[in-house]
Amino acid sequence: MEKHLICLDLDGTLLTDEKVISPYTKAVLKELQHQGHEIMIATGRPFRASEMYYKELELTTPIVNFNGAFTHHPQDDSWEAIHTTIDLQTVHQIVKACEDFSFHNMLAEVKDHVFIHYHDEKLLSIFSENSSSLQTGPIQEILTENPTSLLIHADEEDVPSIRQHLSNVYAEVVDHRRWAAPWHVIEVISKGMNKFEGIKKVAMHYDIPHDRIIAFGDEDNDLEMLTFAGTGLAMGNGTEEVKAVANEVIGSNEEDGIGNYLAERFSINI
Repeated sequence: MEKHLICLDLDGTLLTDEKVISPYTKAVLKELQHQGHEIMIATGRPFRASEMYYKELELTTPIVNFNGAFTHHPQDDSWEAIHTTIDLQTVHQIVKACEDFSFHNMLAEVKDHVFIHYHDEKLLSIFSENSSSLQTGPIQEILTENPTSLLIHADEEDVPSIRQHLSNVYAEVVDHRRWAAPWHVIEVISKGMNKFEGIKKVAMHYDIPHDRIIAFGDEDNDLEMLTFAGTGLAMGNGTEEVKAVANEVIGSNEEDGIGNYLAERFSINI
C-alpha cells in the first residue's frame, strides 16, 4: 500500500453548509485511516475553531491553521511547529492607515489569544469561543507581540480600496485575502504563508512524496495547495479561480464530494 497524505479544507469543503461532516464522508475517511493513509486538516481557522473536527475524525496528524501561518501537532509538543507572525510595527502601521478608510472593526490573533479593536457582541460571540484570552481595546495599545493574523472587517464596497493600499504599501511583508460572503473581511498574514507551506512540512515528516498528496478546497485560500499538490480537487461549489487550477472538479460539499471521490479512487465500498 502506498501511503497518501489527504489534505482537507474545512468550510465549504469537508463541512456541509450546516458546518458538519457528513456521515458518509466521515466513514470513508475512517476507512482510509484504517488502511494507513494520513488525513490532515488545512484551514484558515485558528485551532480553537477547528479542534472539534480534528477530534471528531480522531486525527493523529499535524494541522495547518491560519492558512499556513501556524502549522503544529496538537498531540506532540516535540513536533517542530511553524509559527510565522506579522511584525508588530507593521500591524500598528496598518491599523493607523485604516483610520483613513471606512471599516467596522479589526481583530488580531496570536494563536488562540484574541484582540478586538472595538467592542462588538457579534464578533465576540464568534471569536471568543475556546479562546485562551480575549481583550477589547485599541489594537495599538493592547497588542504587544507579533500576531499570527490581522482581520479587517469593512463594508463590501470599501474592501477593494483597503486591499489596494495593503498591496501598494506592504506587499513585501504581508499577504492578504478576502473572505467569502457573507463576511466582508480582509485577512492579513505574513508574506509567503499559505496552506501548502505547512502541508510540505507534514509530507516530509511522513516521507510522503509530492505525487501522493491529495488536497481538497473551494476558496482562494486553497489555490496554492490545489496547485502544488500531486492531485488538487476543487469542490463543485468552489470559486472559478479554484476550479481553474484544480486537476479535477468534484461534487459539492453538500453532495459528499470528498467521500465519493475518495471511495472511487481507493475502491472503498460503504
